[in-house]
Amino acid sequence: MNVVDSSAWLSYFAGDKNAGSFAKPIESLEELLVPSITIAEVFKSILRQRDEGSAIEAIAHMEQGEVVVLDNGLAVDAACIGIEYKLPLADSIIYATAQCYGSKTPIPQYNL
Repeated sequence: MNVVDSSAWLSYFAGDKNAGSFAKPIESLEELLVPSITIAEVFKSILRQRDEGSAIEAIAHMEQGEVVVLDNGLAVDAACIGIEYKLPLADSIIYATAQCYGSKTPIPQYNL
């Protein structure tokens, strides 16, 4: 399973120089897990930079993967991971989701 960080989604949608690095895990829809927090972060960023239509279009693509809703167990795991690795809340939720589902996608900025 693949979990993609919000910054990677934004890079992919922007088509910037790093977009190609994220194409394979994002386009492998049958293996794509999408933490609900990434939907919030991506929607907010695109809404701020462009418009609501563009933001809705982006999350429609994201929702083609399996959306993982933040439940109580995952929230507690994320809190523990956040404290242990000193991660911001959203990053700890994304990392906890990857851990919970045995993601094969490395999250390079963490190097945990």
